[in-house]
Amino acid sequence: MKILQNVIVNQVLTESSKSQLLENYKSKRLQLQKESEQLRFELKKLEKTRNLQPASLRAHFEKEINQRQEKIKLLEFQMEQLEILPAGSELKEREVQSIIDVEIGADWDEIMATKTIVIKDGIVSEIR
Repeated sequence: MKILQNVIVNQVLTESSKSQLLENYKSKRLQLQKESEQLRFELKKLEKTRNLQPASLRAHFEKEINQRQEKIKLLEFQMEQLEILPAGSELKEREVQSIIDVEIGADWDEIMATKTIVIKDGIVSEIR
């Protein structure tokens, strides 16, 4: 019988992966800042036309802008934490699913033990 099992994928932090993660965080932050500015612009544009109810319209736009601002704060925190981490640290990158064969007589505890794949600079370096 085959079952699905979650497998954790960890990334070993190296100088190149650290700089790549920082660039990724910066580009996400820039995108969120652009979206916030675009929403502010759209709000002002719609307020001038006054075809819609300004209070509900403003509340909706402010909610969207605030969500993006919170994501920006989270990204900035992640960037700060990334700067602190030394090379060689492992970061949880994601979870994937794996198909596991289960047979009569198999050790259930061993089958259900959490499996981990360790990646270093884009190459699988270890499977635990």
